Amino acid sequence: MKKIIALGVIAVIAVLLAVFGRDLLDLYRLQSYITTSTEAYQVERGHWPHLTDACTGCHGSHGNSLNPTYPSLAGQPAAYLSAQLRNFASGQRLAPNMEPLAMTLSHDEIDLLANFYARQSVDANAAFSPDEGLKEKGKQLVQTRGCTACHGAQLMGQAAFPRLAAQGHDYLLAQLNAFAAGERNEPSGAMKAMTAALSADERKAIAAYLAALAPQAH
Repeated sequence: MKKIIALGVIAVIAVLLAVFGRDLLDLYRLQSYITTSTEAYQVERGHWPHLTDACTGCHGSHGNSLNPTYPSLAGQPAAYLSAQLRNFASGQRLAPNMEPLAMTLSHDEIDLLANFYARQSVDANAAFSPDEGLKEKGKQLVQTRGCTACHGAQLMGQAAFPRLAAQGHDYLLAQLNAFAAGERNEPSGAMKAMTAALSADERKAIAAYLAALAPQAH
């Protein structure tokens, strides 16, 4: 009797595999794909809800902002991003949206965000088209002011110094003006001294040149 039951079970399984075998295989593959994708996503961004979800609205998908008022975070050096988040959290750097957000982050979460955005590819400002004369003036000013000494030969940032190439024009100009007015500071004081020596038109030219600069691979 047991043998007959066993044979019956095997027969039923065989029929099910014959009828639903392809569907079951596809379901297994889908489940494997979901599991693998979820694990990879969590390794990169952390467990859901992802920390980067709060950043996308202003800073864009993968850190490439579509609004020139908000900075692009993609490709920024991790050390720079970590330092700025900690400055926002401590009140050393002021921004109404960033301060309360940064205060909620742990050290590990700050490092996760910084490392994530540092790995992202940088998009060019395809929609930004500055006056060629203004851009050329900005290029000359950047070269004579020695910006590459801190920000790298391609102005893509290094260590604690941010990427300037392909950054949003409005954000760049706002920061240059803030340094010139003493509203923003950095440890060396170099930015305040450099920007204070520039006229408003010269700061506009520098912002135009940097925003139009094509990003280079690290």
